[in-house]
Amino acid sequence: MTVHFPFQNTYAALPDNFFARVAPTPVSAPRLIKLNRPLAVQLGLDPDLLETPEGAEILAGKTVPSGADPIAMAYAGHQFGNFVPQLGDGRAILLGEVIDQDGVRRDIQLKGSGPTPFSRRGDGRAALGPVLREYIVSEAMFALGIPTTRSLAAVVTGEQVFRETALPGAVLTRVASSHIRVGTFQFFAARRDTEAVRRLADHVIARHYPELSKAERPYHALLAGVVARQANLVARWLLVGFIHGVMNTDNSSVSGETIDYGPCAFMDAYNPSQVFSSIDEMGRYAYANQPRIALWNLTRLAECLLPLLSDEQEKAVAEAQDILGAFSETFSNAYQAGLRQKVGLFTERDGDEALIQDLLDAMAKNQADFTLTFRKLGDAAGDPAADDARAQFMDPAAFDEWANRWHVRTAQEPQSAAERQAAMHAVNPIFIPRNHRVEAVIQAAVNDDDYAPFEELVKVLAKPFEDQPDYAAYADPPLPDQRVLQTFCGT
Repeated sequence: MTVHFPFQNTYAALPDNFFARVAPTPVSAPRLIKLNRPLAVQLGLDPDLLETPEGAEILAGKTVPSGADPIAMAYAGHQFGNFVPQLGDGRAILLGEVIDQDGVRRDIQLKGSGPTPFSRRGDGRAALGPVLREYIVSEAMFALGIPTTRSLAAVVTGEQVFRETALPGAVLTRVASSHIRVGTFQFFAARRDTEAVRRLADHVIARHYPELSKAERPYHALLAGVVARQANLVARWLLVGFIHGVMNTDNSSVSGETIDYGPCAFMDAYNPSQVFSSIDEMGRYAYANQPRIALWNLTRLAECLLPLLSDEQEKAVAEAQDILGAFSETFSNAYQAGLRQKVGLFTERDGDEALIQDLLDAMAKNQADFTLTFRKLGDAAGDPAADDARAQFMDPAAFDEWANRWHVRTAQEPQSAAERQAAMHAVNPIFIPRNHRVEAVIQAAVNDDDYAPFEELVKVLAKPFEDQPDYAAYADPPLPDQRVLQTFCGT
């Protein structure tokens, strides 16, 4: 049997200036190293056929499947605050779209599949390390319940790519609700092509916000919808200690999914100023800056939509500002609600926000592990004698003072200790993609062609909220000599 993708190509049906038609560059010896079988089934694909040599060739870009209409999407973007009028998919090719088992349209894209007209002197390829990082982290984010692009497959190409040194080449098959970005709108707005902005906005509404198609002011509603989704998304990032690392406008999806996992990382010790990305030298995209940057990016989207909001510039600006003004409240509500869940508060009372902030301040001062502090706090909710949360603090007395107030507050609610512990463990993971674990997996694959550590890590991260005694070590923070201080983009 032949591998069949039931492709549709609605984005490729847009005008030619939205993309460049380009086929993936064939590779010499593709070998499948990981297929996400449950995701394949969800997409209506046959995982057994995808695991054949024919499937590997498709997933590596060596063979273009029937029904595909390969394109590289055009977009612009602000990169670290500096506007670049043309970026585009320089190493990614969209094969087409499928309708999944839930009736959701999903892009299937090959990342690292060769040069495109947008490559800007790049080779269009991907090294194995960044492919594995994106596979691991995107699937971990999915398991954590955070909107995200997903990874269908990772394939080694049999060829080398050259960065600082020669590295094994690889291709990631990425799945997304779409790959439309704030930067996609910027591409046309920069060219004063209002009709293209309108065409793109109509496409986004039809694809991601169909309920807005009948709205009295659909473009106002679209902006409000993207603002709400981004505010909620970034709140969820902060609640698990995630740092995107490169929140450029071309890495900001209008669907509200996390996209473009480059030098991303999860915090170990809680530090609001934490930066891992080697290219974020000024800390623009530090952990605590992410809400502010999300709003900055959304403001750039609003600028693109101004001609659609009103024919009068001043009126359009005022209406856009009003919509953007909802970001802070939406973010704060989502973030504070999430924090209350993390500390086991089922109701909202005066003083809760200050109580939680006092915990975060003490964690920062005492270099407490972000993930384990909240997870072990759940243990303390079930058994006040449990002291693993206390052990996260350099000065345990700082935790004791806070815990006394926390126990007084939780006693004001009717839930049992067991109910509180279960609720806290359902939102506080024990397993995250620890940076040192990810790096160890990459080194084993790159240096020794050993994928057993990768398989095991992916298996553990698929159940982040469950105690897994056989893999308990994966919950441990790094030892001093294991700490990863910088992560790298890999482009």
